[in-house]
Amino acid sequence: MLYQITNGTVSMGGRTILSHIDFEIKGKEKIAVVGRNGAGKTTLLRLIAGELETDRDDRQMAESITSSRKLTIGMLHQNAVRDQDRTVEEILLKNCPEKDTFSRERFAYETEYDRIFTGFGFEKWQKRRKLSTFSGGEQAKISLIQLLLEKPDILLLDEPTNHLDIPTVEWLEEYMREYDKAVVFVSHDRFFLDQVVDVVYELQGGKLKRYPGSYTHYREQKCRDIAQQTKAYERQQAELERLNQLVEKFKHKPKKAAFARSRRTMMDRMERTPKPEPDDVHIFTGVLEPKFPGSKWVFEADQLKIGYEKALLELSLRVKRGQKIGIIGDNGAGKSTFLKTMVGEIPPVGGKCRLGEHTMLGYFDQQSASVESDKQVAEHFHDLFPGMTEKEVRQTLGAYLFRGKDASKKVHALSGGEKARLVLAELLTGRPNLMVLDEPTNHMDIQARETLESAFRAYTGTILFVSHDRYFIRQVADAILVFDEQSVMYYPFGYEHYLKRSRQGSGEQLSAMIRAEEQAMIADFKAVPKAERHRLREISTEDAFVDWKFRLAAEPMEEAKARTEELWERWSAVHGEVQTAWWNPDAVPAQLEELQREETRVRKELDGAWEEWTRGCMEWLEVCWSINEFTEGE
Repeated sequence: MLYQITNGTVSMGGRTILSHIDFEIKGKEKIAVVGRNGAGKTTLLRLIAGELETDRDDRQMAESITSSRKLTIGMLHQNAVRDQDRTVEEILLKNCPEKDTFSRERFAYETEYDRIFTGFGFEKWQKRRKLSTFSGGEQAKISLIQLLLEKPDILLLDEPTNHLDIPTVEWLEEYMREYDKAVVFVSHDRFFLDQVVDVVYELQGGKLKRYPGSYTHYREQKCRDIAQQTKAYERQQAELERLNQLVEKFKHKPKKAAFARSRRTMMDRMERTPKPEPDDVHIFTGVLEPKFPGSKWVFEADQLKIGYEKALLELSLRVKRGQKIGIIGDNGAGKSTFLKTMVGEIPPVGGKCRLGEHTMLGYFDQQSASVESDKQVAEHFHDLFPGMTEKEVRQTLGAYLFRGKDASKKVHALSGGEKARLVLAELLTGRPNLMVLDEPTNHMDIQARETLESAFRAYTGTILFVSHDRYFIRQVADAILVFDEQSVMYYPFGYEHYLKRSRQGSGEQLSAMIRAEEQAMIADFKAVPKAERHRLREISTEDAFVDWKFRLAAEPMEEAKARTEELWERWSAVHGEVQTAWWNPDAVPAQLEELQREETRVRKELDGAWEEWTRGCMEWLEVCWSINEFTEGE
């Protein structure tokens, strides 16, 4: 055990922040501390760093904080670096263990700080600049670099991904995975935590609970724990009610009085199962269907040029009903401009685009959360949906985390994240069949983001959205649009699949690799006589080659998709029966075993169908890339 807190309590200003907590760090563990804002996460980091002490407890003779040896502990603070008049190189070399310029240790140290310095997006020559010439965000990066070079036994990082762009965060993820010391993180970047940590501590109500695994595993396990605790609580309440009814029925009957007393004694001796605290996140379990399904093709763009005075880029695209497309790319690449052009806020510079027939649009941009009103949240919401009863209004708002007193707040008094959540609740309640969203989760806490993720997954309409929250993209998107260097690439899989492919190399290398894989198919197409190719291009509004070549790839893909969906429904039904039987004390073991065998069999079929669907999608994607290659070759 490297470091341990046992039964520790911390109070500040007469208020208990941490109450009888147990916390431990083993070896090189990467640990995340999660919880609502104000739960005490930073207090815990300060306690580990030695800036705070646990409350004295005269009844506890042993020390509440112990370690296996004398440890060095480094904590990233959010305040600015000192020595503003010194160069970055002077600051970073200050902690070099070897002062001899020509020593092997000095060379290794400088090599390491060059690697970290450039990994954070700086150029080597910038280390000769004075610290005062860097922005606040850049100075925060330099603070982190300085701390990483110190390599303390326990590294404490409070929001380390603030001020970092996605490429730098990805570099830091890789560095943290290889870091050979223990690290404790506090971060709202759930994707970062998923990539790095192997233990999660949840801080709630002053108590800590340890969950092994990544952030996603923690969330899944917590939901399972709450479900199990709820069932156990409900079973016990039902048993108590049954026993109480027996007592009431027989307590006045002389012949049954002893029986009634024994039931009462049984109730008194029964160890009560505590009622579990509900999760802060609301999970939408049903479906959110649009009022009208709309047309098959929700949006079509043909050689669409987007921009203002001049075109930023050109793209052709068709969006099918029910797709959920995440849009990623660097700032300034044209993502927001595309969405504004799509919804008609700005005209296209060239080309054509149109929404499908009977499209009911819900649009959220970065100014949508500026809603102002002197009305209460419930009153404001009810005015928008007067057909709802007050109970329905409260239930709907509660599903979007406006519970109890929160629904009685004045709209103008809400935070930016709360206003955004209110507007998105209004959009989803209006049930459009197309939602276009630009950074919908900005300024929201994790609970609000996960609530909206579940709502967007339950929504059966079409979504196009821009977001820098990689976890949100992974949870919602089933396809990706990548805006990069005046081009747009459509990727028909989720974000995690896209990352796995792109991590084989840079984006350029990935494209080259794909082109090499598709060379034979491209050659086959180019073998078609030019006259036929010309006639084919005239047939369709979107490159005619789709109708000629894509049919062979699309049909098996759609069949595999239908098969996968059918098996998923069957497996979900059997899995539900297994779970019900598992928790049913009256279940027959033989029936449970039979259900489990059926579940295993269907799951194997589902896995096979899923692989077949993936292969079909890849073949379809290969055709996409071959078309792009052919067009460029022309």
